[in-house]
Amino acid sequence: IKLIIMVSLMSRLKTTKMVNSVSLIRQMSAKVMTEGELKVNSRSNTNKEVRLSYLDGKDNGIAVLGLNRPEARNAFSKNLVAQLTEAVDKIRNDEKVRVLIIRSLVPKIFSAGADLRERFEMTEDQVEQFIHSLRSFMRSVETMPAPVIAAIDGTALGGGLELGLASDIRTAASEAKMGLVETKWAIFPGAGGTLRLPRIVGPAMAKELIYTSRIIDGEEAKNIGLVNHVVKQNKTGDAAYHSALDIAREILPNGPIGVRLAKVAISQGIEVPIEDGFKIEKKYYSELLKTQDRIEGLAAFSAKRVPIYRGM
Repeated sequence: IKLIIMVSLMSRLKTTKMVNSVSLIRQMSAKVMTEGELKVNSRSNTNKEVRLSYLDGKDNGIAVLGLNRPEARNAFSKNLVAQLTEAVDKIRNDEKVRVLIIRSLVPKIFSAGADLRERFEMTEDQVEQFIHSLRSFMRSVETMPAPVIAAIDGTALGGGLELGLASDIRTAASEAKMGLVETKWAIFPGAGGTLRLPRIVGPAMAKELIYTSRIIDGEEAKNIGLVNHVVKQNKTGDAAYHSALDIAREILPNGPIGVRLAKVAISQGIEVPIEDGFKIEKKYYSELLKTQDRIEGLAAFSAKRVPIYRGM
């Protein structure tokens, strides 16, 4: 019977490209994982599906949020979204965090998007509640005071790509597959994808990608401006993470208040007419004038030394 069903389905597909696309999406919509144990360093938060770690030494100030739900390919279940929300809330309230990197700890996968097996068991009201919680989590990532970098070392579909879109900066391995594939399942991106993708790649390209459920690789993503940097994957499968780490290290020595207020000014300014944007810029620049870090920056420049910013 299964063979007959498969043959019937295959006969309906018009092209080999569509066959490959649907096959990839189905593989990503895998079953919920059995609970596993995590090992973390001394400044880490241990959860079964999320790892939050704080780098030290020269990387002090960088937090790394790792998705670790391997058997479900990091699909967003209610439990995973709750854990991620808790972790993001913790980072938001930690002024020592100057940059957040979001990555996957599962080889060749960033996130398969929503857990469709769990979704199948939900009522309409439960689906609506879940989408609300997922949308709220994405918004929390987007409005994080510190810059957020998504390191996409593997496949990012649906909500997985939406998590990348909610981040400030995206790095990707050239082999990574990405797409907002929801229209294949008679829905559309509901966690901010219809809003953020047009702002990143333009409305026309966003419509094409969403209408077709097209899956693209890291190289094409870079060409259309979907990701900031594309790198060839390395033997350990974490090239995009190392690229993200390089960017984080460039951000780290800069004034944290200046970086945070720049993020707010940019994020708010692009949503309004330019004259209103100038008012927003003026408002936050005025706040910088009152900081000790600004005085330290001038003093360091005058003394020809490296500034030491304290976020004050």
